[in-house]
Amino acid sequence: MQTKSIDFSKYSSFKIGPKVNVDLLDLHTKDLKSHYLIGACNNVLISNNPPPLLMLGKDFDYIQLKDHTLCIGAATPSGKIASFCKKHNIANFEFLSHLPGKLGGLIYMNAGMKEYEIFNHLQTLQLLSGSYSKEEIEYGYRFTNINEPILEATFDLSYGFEEEKITMFQKMRSNQPSTPSAGSCFKNPPLDYAGRLIEAVGLKGIMKGEICFSPKHANFLVNNGNGNFKDALFLIKEAQKRVYESFGISLELEIKIIDKEYMSYKSSY
Repeated sequence: MQTKSIDFSKYSSFKIGPKVNVDLLDLHTKDLKSHYLIGACNNVLISNNPPPLLMLGKDFDYIQLKDHTLCIGAATPSGKIASFCKKHNIANFEFLSHLPGKLGGLIYMNAGMKEYEIFNHLQTLQLLSGSYSKEEIEYGYRFTNINEPILEATFDLSYGFEEEKITMFQKMRSNQPSTPSAGSCFKNPPLDYAGRLIEAVGLKGIMKGEICFSPKHANFLVNNGNGNFKDALFLIKEAQKRVYESFGISLELEIKIIDKEYMSYKSSY
């Protein structure tokens, strides 16, 4: 298996993490039990003690028009998909122009912007274990039950790229900070907003080292310089603790925490 050296303090959107060798998945890869699969790392907080990491190789970065469907490799960046759809006048993928990541990661968490979600026009998925229809996958708000590498997806093919949607999605992003972050830290609980709850318990803008919940949008945990994993994790736990004590609401993470000790602790429950 080939490897790639990645400095996560530069590669991840949060600008936190060590420099490690990451294995590259190819079509001949079989044993993945000890690995954690990563993508573009736009929603990841990684420690200096991660498990063995794996990412898709370049063989999975492609877009094809095939049998009246749009066929896309899981390593394809969202911006590349949006540009392809604009060039070929393809509808329903405009939101990807303002949703960073690679296709596999977007599908894994059913990423989206409000009602515009990646599963809306999905047909089938090619996972490491085989092919699955959309109906065979459990999915919902920022959730799927997928627990293995996604290799490829096919989507409904419709024409009519809408340029005005690009402006609409840009406005949706206008209240989000440009400071390095891992995107939305928590999922919004039913009938409420994580950012409102974090602000209500007094954590908006409060610094721990060089990490804070952004003064611009409280559900964005931001790195104001050389922030570290320990301080970021402290604020995550503090927000969950305060919100539960004040409102009885358990904030569920939207970002992924990659750390051997943390992942071992969570898997024991």
